[in-house]
Amino acid sequence: MHKGIGQNWLLLRGLSRESAHWGDFVPMLRTAYPSAQVHTLDLPGTGRFHDHLSPYRIEDILTTARAQAMRGGLLHQPVTLLALSLGGMVAWEWLGQYPQDVCAGVLINSSFASLSPFYQRLRWQSYRQFVRLLAAKTPYDRELGIVRLVSNRCEQERATVARAWASIHQQRPISLENSFRQICAAAWYRPGNGNANKPVLLLNSLGDRLVSPACSAAIQQKWNLELHSHPSAGHDLPLDAGDWVVEQLKNWAAPI
Repeated sequence: MHKGIGQNWLLLRGLSRESAHWGDFVPMLRTAYPSAQVHTLDLPGTGRFHDHLSPYRIEDILTTARAQAMRGGLLHQPVTLLALSLGGMVAWEWLGQYPQDVCAGVLINSSFASLSPFYQRLRWQSYRQFVRLLAAKTPYDRELGIVRLVSNRCEQERATVARAWASIHQQRPISLENSFRQICAAAWYRPGNGNANKPVLLLNSLGDRLVSPACSAAIQQKWNLELHSHPSAGHDLPLDAGDWVVEQLKNWAAPI
């Protein structure tokens, strides 16, 4: 395996999510890789930057995220990017634009407009639930609706997660405008045909009700990448099956 993989992790979240939404997955990854550095980034419009405008283009989101990583001294050695959904698009662009920064990437339940139709990238069955989110009366109601959309956990566990996510939203709310800007950036993202030229692992969920698992399969087929699929987890794979994700990572990049 390529030198440096798994020694300096950098995690990128998805649409309208921030670093805190990784929850228990970050300490789980740190336990699995005790000698590694594990850091998270907030994309513009989320987390520490929730009062900033999110760009309309993945390329511009990358510019802001990379500048944040450089300011934080997170690129002192090549990073292994681990990215979920929209974060996976940012990670793929990072691999293409700044290969010197990255030694490998892990893309989870991501999709590209150039490879998959819109009805797979946002499954039509979820449209009604998105409308309901707009009508949510409280942060808890809104977050519970999101958890139900991205997680296949039991309802009691979903409620627990929703309470934690509602607290995050109350502290650092993401605006409807920034959510819309991120949706546009994801919808329009069409990477070139160039290969990443670095090891890339794809993970997806066959139980994903938000993004079709066929989207990861399309990326795999286009660039002949390694793809592992969880049989039942939802779109937020690290939430539903974090231990499985860590096991795939350890099989792919054994801890030093």
